[in-house]
Amino acid sequence: MAFLDQNPAIGYPIAASLGLLVGSFLNVVILRLPKRLEWDWRRYAREELGQTDLYEPPPPGIVVEPSHCPHCGHRLSWYENIPVFSWLALRGRCRSCKAPISIQYPAVELLTMLLVLACVWRFGFGWQGFGAALVSCFLVAGSGIDLRTHTLPDQITLVLLWLGLIASVDNLFVPAKAAIAGAVLGYLSLYSVNWVFKQIRGKTGMGDGDFKLLAALGAWCGYKALLPIVLISSFVGAILGSLFLLWKGRDRDTEIPFGPYLAIAGWIVFLWGDTIIETYLHLSGIR
Repeated sequence: MAFLDQNPAIGYPIAASLGLLVGSFLNVVILRLPKRLEWDWRRYAREELGQTDLYEPPPPGIVVEPSHCPHCGHRLSWYENIPVFSWLALRGRCRSCKAPISIQYPAVELLTMLLVLACVWRFGFGWQGFGAALVSCFLVAGSGIDLRTHTLPDQITLVLLWLGLIASVDNLFVPAKAAIAGAVLGYLSLYSVNWVFKQIRGKTGMGDGDFKLLAALGAWCGYKALLPIVLISSFVGAILGSLFLLWKGRDRDTEIPFGPYLAIAGWIVFLWGDTIIETYLHLSGIR
């Protein structure tokens, strides 16, 4: 790792390549994990209700099954599965059936690459850089799933939460006490807001996954980062959410996932939280 820090001309291309490869895998997670979870939930529900277990073929797994075209089932060759470049070479269409390939694929790959590069630029190529890149990948996967399905799976949020608590044991980013307090306060803060909203409006304003995601961000960033995360996510959500409603021509009662806004704000605060807090304190005259 010290070698890569001392030779960024070698380190950054390696980080960019790994970012593209991981981004390709995150596409698989975003598309396949919700379907696997739904299949498991239906099977579990039949068992709990004592219903006859119907044969239902499982959807493709995340790791074992190779990539294929969702329209015709064409199995992708290695040269059709190169991140970004294959999509460009194929002009965004399947080589077999010519069906369009979603722009999500290169977008997630490029986004992951940029986030990984930003992490190693900010923290270096050591454990902090690795931890920051890991957080970024979880946030990309969770945001992608939330945008598509309006759910944040526990397999994303709770794993990220526990990894943050484990990292705090060695004081990787924040001490253990700050991480535990951040996780507890992060969950309770949004839970309380949602409870009050439900009492007033008679319906929930956000899902449990949002509580768990903020708890996970609190574990990685510490309790001091919670207020900036909530404020930035609310600001970003107000702007992007309004633009989305105008673009789609929908009313204000349309459900919009909050997870991606929390992820954006959490990532910003995770990388530059100290600078943001110090700037705020300076401008407000507190310090």
